[in-house]
Amino acid sequence: MTKSELHNRTKKFNIDVINLCKEFSKNAVGYEIAKQLIRSSGSVGANTRASARAKSTDDFINKIAIVIEEVDESLYWLEIVNETELIGMIC
Repeated sequence: MTKSELHNRTKKFNIDVINLCKEFSKNAVGYEIAKQLIRSSGSVGANTRASARAKSTDDFINKIAIVIEEVDESLYWLEIVNETELIGMIC
């Protein structure tokens, strides 16, 4: 996978999450989970792009570690959406 393909995929992931969150209930639960999920999925793409501008190997590793954490957080929120049937089964 090229750098451009990775950037496009992580951007699409964030856009897909935003579109998914539009389907959430318009209440406190829906808003809070949407906020958390949109932030973590957005961070995946942002930090993937930032890793391409790393100043050193250690900086690159740190940025990729953040990406991994944010992907895991996004997965957590998607599991919560699925298990609470906030919009029906998605995974």
